[in-house]
Amino acid sequence: HQRAKQYFRRGMFGCVLAFGIKGGIEPAKKFINSVKLASHLANVGDAKTLVIHPSSTTHEQLSADEQAASGVTPDMIRVSVGIEHVDDIKEDFEQALAQA
Repeated sequence: HQRAKQYFRRGMFGCVLAFGIKGGIEPAKKFINSVKLASHLANVGDAKTLVIHPSSTTHEQLSADEQAASGVTPDMIRVSVGIEHVDDIKEDFEQALAQA
C-alpha cells in the first residue's frame, strides 16, 4: 500500500495483489481449495475475483531457487479482485483462511 501510494496516482491502485499464508505450501493450497466466491484461475482482469497458488501452478516447472528468484514463495497467494461486493470477498477469504 505504501509503494502504491508512492508510485500511482491518488486512488488509482490496481486490483492484483499477493499475500502469504502462514505455514507454507500446504495451508496455501488449502486456502485456494476453500474459497467459495472466488475462482481458482490463472488469468487476471476478469470481472470475478480469481485466486491462484503460483508455486504449484504457473511456476511449478521452476526449481525452488528459480521460484524464489522470480519472487514466488511457497506460501504465496495471488488475487485478481473482481467486482463482487468487498464484504463478500472478505467473508470468503476469512472462511478460507480459517480452514487453512
